[in-house]
Amino acid sequence: MENRQKKMAIIASKGTLDMAYPPFILATTAAALGMEVQVFFTFYGLQLLRKSLKHIKISPLANPAMPMPMPMPVLVSAIPGMQSMATAMMKQKIKKHGVASLEDLRTLALEADVRLIACQMTIDLFEFTKSDFIEGIDYGGAATFLEFASEADITLFV
Repeated sequence: MENRQKKMAIIASKGTLDMAYPPFILATTAAALGMEVQVFFTFYGLQLLRKSLKHIKISPLANPAMPMPMPMPVLVSAIPGMQSMATAMMKQKIKKHGVASLEDLRTLALEADVRLIACQMTIDLFEFTKSDFIEGIDYGGAATFLEFASEADITLFV
């Protein structure tokens, strides 16, 4: 029996702060465990490959499981400024507990040879250019990712 390297394929389709962490944490952990990893960033997940991540926010609206200092009804979540406040609170909590920043996790992924693939169709759809994105990533369509995913031991959609 051949002893081959395990593979993990991840589809990152969301671009909010709370949904940005799972693909990077899972990818870097899998790479540290010796797996070959590819992450396909499509639709709003493509935001995570842009040069600046300052636009990445979290919304308390329609996120009832979000732990807040006090329960927050949906109506309060819709008040202007609540998204910025929730984002600031979450970033403060991340820093306080020593959790790596998104920028650090993204750099770590590249250093660990995680292949980060930007969906070309989404780039075209939203009229981005390659200059909008960080260095070191690949560009491709679904077929590029599916070729790898078809042989993956673990495939995740986050």
